[in-house]
Amino acid sequence: MKHGKSLFNIVLCALLAALCCVATLVIQIPTPTGGFLNLGDAIVILGAFLLPPVYGALAAGVGSALADIFVGYAQYAPATFVIKAMMALAVWAVIWLSRRFAEKKYYFVFITAGGVLAEIIMVCGYFGYEALVLRYGWGAAASVVPNMVQGLVGIIAGTILIQLIKATKIKDKLS
Repeated sequence: MKHGKSLFNIVLCALLAALCCVATLVIQIPTPTGGFLNLGDAIVILGAFLLPPVYGALAAGVGSALADIFVGYAQYAPATFVIKAMMALAVWAVIWLSRRFAEKKYYFVFITAGGVLAEIIMVCGYFGYEALVLRYGWGAAASVVPNMVQGLVGIIAGTILIQLIKATKIKDKLS
C-alpha cells in the first residue's frame, strides 16, 4: 500500500505542478514593475494542503519556475523555485500545526495564516533576490506592493479552493 500512496503523491504532484504553471500563465495582469499578477499562488497553497510537504514544495517550485521560463522571465526561475517551495512548506507547517493543536472550527484561520506566512516569504524572497542577486538595490522595493497584491490574491483564491475541496470531501475520497 505504501508504494501505491507514493505513486499517488507523485502523480498528484505532477498534476499540481502543471496546474500551477497553467494558473500562472492563463490569467496575467501586468504590473508597473514588469511582472504580473496571476493565480499561481492559489495552487501553491492548494498543493500544500493536498500533498505531503516535499511533494507540495516540488509542485509549487517546479510549476512556478516553469511558468517564469515560459513567459520570458528565466532569470527569476531559480529564485521562484526556492521561494515557491518555501511558501508551500510554510503553508503545510501551519496546516499541520492546526491539525495538531487547534479545534476544527479554527481551521480556516490557520489556512489563512499559512497563506499570509507564505506570502511574506514570497515578498521578502523576491525583494532579496532582486536587490542582491539581480543587483537592483533599493530599486527592488518597486516590486514589493505588486507582490503584496499578488499575495493577497493568492491567499483569497487558495483559501476558497481549500474550502471548496473540504466541502466536497474530495481529499477524503482521494486518500
